[in-house]
Amino acid sequence: MRDIILKAVANPPKLFWAPILPAALNGGLQMPFMFIAMAFWNANPLIFVITIILGHMIMVGLGARDPHLSGMIQAFGATNVVSTNLYRVKGHKFEP
Repeated sequence: MRDIILKAVANPPKLFWAPILPAALNGGLQMPFMFIAMAFWNANPLIFVITIILGHMIMVGLGARDPHLSGMIQAFGATNVVSTNLYRVKGHKFEP
């Protein structure tokens, strides 16, 4: 059981060698644009396939440099909250 926990921490989940959250965002943003461009402007989908692959290659490079990129994005989303202070001070304090 300890081996499973260490393996999950040491090797975060990947989607085709890229961190899962940025890779899913890349595909999730570019694919709807591809279908919209195909429907309205009769665009060639090969252009969008090339941009999806290039974006994914960039994500693979960023994931090789920092494998915990998905966790860092999730942690930033949890801590990027504006708090309301109970008393008047300069700046934002992490207090309820």
